[in-house]
Amino acid sequence: MEKDNTGLLAGPDGVARCFWHGNLPDYLHYHDHEWGRPVSDDRRLFEKICLEGFQSGLSWLTILRKRENFREAFAGFDFDKIAAFTDKDVERLLGNAGIIRHRGKIVSTINNAKRAREMVDEFGSLAAWFWKFEPGKDERPRIVDLAHLRANPTTAVSVRISKELKKRSWSFVGPTTVYAFMQAMGLVNDHLEGCVCRKEVEKERKAFKRPK
Repeated sequence: MEKDNTGLLAGPDGVARCFWHGNLPDYLHYHDHEWGRPVSDDRRLFEKICLEGFQSGLSWLTILRKRENFREAFAGFDFDKIAAFTDKDVERLLGNAGIIRHRGKIVSTINNAKRAREMVDEFGSLAAWFWKFEPGKDERPRIVDLAHLRANPTTAVSVRISKELKKRSWSFVGPTTVYAFMQAMGLVNDHLEGCVCRKEVEKERKAFKRPK
């Protein structure tokens, strides 16, 4: 699906985009309207890092197509509510065919909700904590191309965030998972050079008010 090894693919409208959406309608919409656009909403940040954990070993498209089921099962990813889940909730979730029924990842989400609550108490918001790790210009490539992305599934910053989260007893937050989270939530702009969304996202990032 790639064009000339650039990692770009023409959409149904003939416009070049990152190739990975494969022109699947739901994936294309996610690429155009969500991926890489900066997010400061705590619930969305928590949802994403949890779903990235569920994705481990799977494709993001699988998770995306189950996302509404996950939202219903996990109280809209309200971490205050999830933190109060009990063993009975774990069993309920294990019986839900609409989500990924992995006990370790379910238990991890409940644990991480408790840890998220602690971080909000300490820092005011999850957003304030995550965004303080936004890479500086000297930590970013001059040009984001396919070769760079393939060579860097993790970065020094994602390794640092992963270590800090693990110190705070979060789980399923390895460096690759964290970097995927950073890409999706706009802490970095990894739309490829030449993708129609790259300049749009960069404009949003410039206008974005970083949480403190």
